[in-house]
Amino acid sequence: MNREGEQKRIRDTSIKVITTDYAKGIFWKEEEHPAVSIGCMSLVKPYPERKRQQMKGFGGAFTEAAGYCYSKLPEEKKQEFLQAYFGREGLRYEVGRTHINSCDFALENYDAWAEGERNPAHLDLTRANRYVLPLIKDAMKLCGDRLELLLSPWSPPAEMKTNGEMNHGGRLKPECRRDWAIYIAAYIGKLREEGLKIRYLTVQNEPEAVQTWDSCVYHAQEETAFLRDYLSPALEEAGLSDVKILIWDHNKEIIFDRALEILSDPRAEKQIYGIAMHWYTGDHFQGVALTKETFPDKEIFFTEGCVEYSRFEDSDETAKAEMYAHDMIGNFTSGVSAFFDWNLLLDAEGGPNHAGNFCAAPVMVTPDGQDFEKRLSYYYIGHFSRYIEKGAYAVPVTAYSAYAETAAFVNPSGQRVVVLLNRQDREIPVEIGEQGTGVGLVLAPHTVTTVLY
Repeated sequence: MNREGEQKRIRDTSIKVITTDYAKGIFWKEEEHPAVSIGCMSLVKPYPERKRQQMKGFGGAFTEAAGYCYSKLPEEKKQEFLQAYFGREGLRYEVGRTHINSCDFALENYDAWAEGERNPAHLDLTRANRYVLPLIKDAMKLCGDRLELLLSPWSPPAEMKTNGEMNHGGRLKPECRRDWAIYIAAYIGKLREEGLKIRYLTVQNEPEAVQTWDSCVYHAQEETAFLRDYLSPALEEAGLSDVKILIWDHNKEIIFDRALEILSDPRAEKQIYGIAMHWYTGDHFQGVALTKETFPDKEIFFTEGCVEYSRFEDSDETAKAEMYAHDMIGNFTSGVSAFFDWNLLLDAEGGPNHAGNFCAAPVMVTPDGQDFEKRLSYYYIGHFSRYIEKGAYAVPVTAYSAYAETAAFVNPSGQRVVVLLNRQDREIPVEIGEQGTGVGLVLAPHTVTTVLY
């Protein structure tokens, strides 16, 4: 479309503005604005013709803790919870992450060995069927096969590890690499038999962390050898070569270093779909952008982030929510194509967690255990997940001020989506649009706004 045609399209479009302002008690307030002529002094300008990464979806983690909390809710509250995350009036999640064996947000350590048997090809999902799978299957009643899942292991069974336990790091014994790969493939196969759409797999959750909970250390050479020589072949032998493998699944500060090390192996590179990352060591958006620039054909997924009580328990609701929006804007403008939040639901304490590693979640159970409440972060996430559709493209956007934090997208229909965050204590004027036509707004202090046109 030429400049005149594009200007007419925008001028003839009713511009929708959605705002969340916690101080005023406003959540996802929608207003229609006519398109007007805009100037250049406070301009926020997307470039929709410059398509970057294609978005794969938004979602959260189906942990045992989330499933346990969900199981205790009254039936009507379960339905409200599902609608809040997966319904059209909620966050519209279409992807999710879950764990192979236990993780820290489980009631205890456990694995999937069948009773009295240690055959990695024959596993028992009795424990997953207790809390995790019921929650996933209930979500599928709303999403159907649109709900795509990513799996991540926190630890192999204790006897496969050098330290003889699932916690406190340790490594996968070299002689157990094939059995562990077969175990992972068998676990995926069992979940598919249950009707779950397993689309993605990370090699190991946080492979450079020795945690007091479920953990296993892989240095880059170990991760490369395991996925190249054991994991990928095991998936192929099991008829699961369509499962897409992502590496790293850890913090952003060395995402580029890790990707460079592993993807320099030609055989491993062909087996890798992308790189997964977490946020616990800070922004490092430049490292994410460098990784995407260097490996443009590899996807980058944000696979975990939460507000840890060990560091941020005293932060207020606004600060917690702004952590999410700031990180999402920075990640998406740097090349990230999918967002997986951490626990979908936690109790009032921030658990259960068998290692005492409590944190906040966007939705948390009330102290009496009979209801849940949506935290401000829930609404901030919704400014992205409700309006950026699967298949949308991230596009460049320029802003006159760094204080107007922004990310822009084009949905499959051609609709523009611009998300703006104001973390300042003052108002920020903005004019959003293209070809001299758009909408002028004043972003109130500590608010998030989504503009659709």
